[in-house]
Amino acid sequence: MPIQDWSERIVIVDLHDDPQFTDDMTALTDLIEKRNGADVLLNLADVNFLNSSNIAKLLKLRKQLHSNYPGKLRLCGISNSVWGVFLVTGLDKIFEFADDVASGLAGLQMQR
Repeated sequence: MPIQDWSERIVIVDLHDDPQFTDDMTALTDLIEKRNGADVLLNLADVNFLNSSNIAKLLKLRKQLHSNYPGKLRLCGISNSVWGVFLVTGLDKIFEFADDVASGLAGLQMQR
C-alpha cells in the first residue's frame, strides 16, 4: 500500500512513476485535508522521472502543509536522476531531504 499511517501524526507515502504518482498525491492531499494536517514522509526510491505536473503536486503539498493544514514534509530515497531535477529547478533549497525512510522518520520525530 503506497500510503501508510506510521503513527497518529506521521504518514509515509511510497511514490512511483506516473500515473500512480498523480493518484497517490491526490489521495494524500485529500487525507491531509480530512485529518487537518499531518507530518509526511515521501519515499521517492521508486520514482525515476519527475515531470512538471509531478513538481507542481509536490509544491502544492508543501504549500498545503505550510499554510492550511499544519505539518512537516520530508522527501527521501531520491535517485540521482530525480535529484538532478531538484538541483536544476532550485527545489533542493525549499524541500527537506533524508537519505532513507529510517532517517526521514527520525528527523520528523525530532522536530515535534
